[in-house]
Amino acid sequence: MAQPRRLRVALDALERLVGGLGTAFLALIALVTTAVTVLACVAGVGLVLLPFALRLLRVVADRERDRLSRTGPELLGHLPAPTRLRDAVADRAVRREVAWAAVHGTAGLFLGVFAIALPVNVLRDGSFPLWWRLLPPDGATSSIGFPLVHDNRGALVVSALALVWLFLVFYATPLMARLQEAPGRLLLAPAPGTDLMLRVAELTATRAAALDAHATELRRIERALHDGTQNRIVAVNVLLGAARRAVAKNPERADEILERAQGAAEAALADLRAVVRTILPPVLTDRSLPDALRSLAANCAVPVDVDAELPVRCAASVEATAYFVAAEALTNVAKHSGAEHATLRLRRTGDRLHLTIADDGHGGADEQGGSGLTGIRQRAAAHDGTVELTSPTGGPTILKVSIPCGS
Repeated sequence: MAQPRRLRVALDALERLVGGLGTAFLALIALVTTAVTVLACVAGVGLVLLPFALRLLRVVADRERDRLSRTGPELLGHLPAPTRLRDAVADRAVRREVAWAAVHGTAGLFLGVFAIALPVNVLRDGSFPLWWRLLPPDGATSSIGFPLVHDNRGALVVSALALVWLFLVFYATPLMARLQEAPGRLLLAPAPGTDLMLRVAELTATRAAALDAHATELRRIERALHDGTQNRIVAVNVLLGAARRAVAKNPERADEILERAQGAAEAALADLRAVVRTILPPVLTDRSLPDALRSLAANCAVPVDVDAELPVRCAASVEATAYFVAAEALTNVAKHSGAEHATLRLRRTGDRLHLTIADDGHGGADEQGGSGLTGIRQRAAAHDGTVELTSPTGGPTILKVSIPCGS
């Protein structure tokens, strides 16, 4: 059991080092860009590039924060980077990000390259006795350049060096990974109070999205009542007035008018019920979210396969949000995608509800094109949810919505 566990730890460390190599390369680019821009500012010609350099530094630092958050305590990002040189110099976060870029872009880059070289050296030196004769006489050396091999005994010495590399892979890479990540955990951690500031900003944005979604829903209900139900009730009132006037003069005509009024009243009632169902569908209240989603799929013009499992009920507001997100998404599939088939998947993982809608249409979904995607994002944001859309030209389109639903 110890050896498989050691192998898993080593592979995990190698993965982290390779990921750190990527951010180290980006950090080096951001560091050079920032240094050149600052020097240009001193000469009076770099002020135009300064906002770009600072944003690049912040984006790279946030990428490292995301990477480190996946393997340890979460590192929150910062508010937007300053755009003026004086503000940047005074900003503690910017100074720490520059220091991180200097350390990670050099030492972190070296550790990442060395980590990649270790398994390569294991394979090279371990197989050296098999192919060393193919090398020129002055090039038959180990991965570190010595010893110079002239016979099979020397080749076996080189192959023994592979054991040293293998030992480093198993026992040194975890330490190297921690060393590579240490500057980021030390320098990219938010200042005291940043967590609260970011949370306030996030809640402000979420509240605005919730208010926008609420206002949009009220406008939709108002339009539905005004354009449908109200017009039919007005028609009923007009017909009843006409029937009242016709009672004394032409009773048969009055009966016909009353019949028309009754039909208009029934249509108005049907419209009113339809509006009520869009506020909170009865099937969602009486049965469950999976049943409500299957009902949606059954009424969709495009065939939809539903894979919905929800072992326990979520809060009514969460289920309603998931339902209306699915309804809007399936409406988009039917109207805009040109798809022949779609799938809908619902799962709960931990304290989050995950809804995925995919179709085989032509793709190219655009949130700015008035296709309802903005409303979907606002509904999800009102619950601190996230929306991820993948829709390349030619398809497929995949919409993933994740909503917190409590423990």
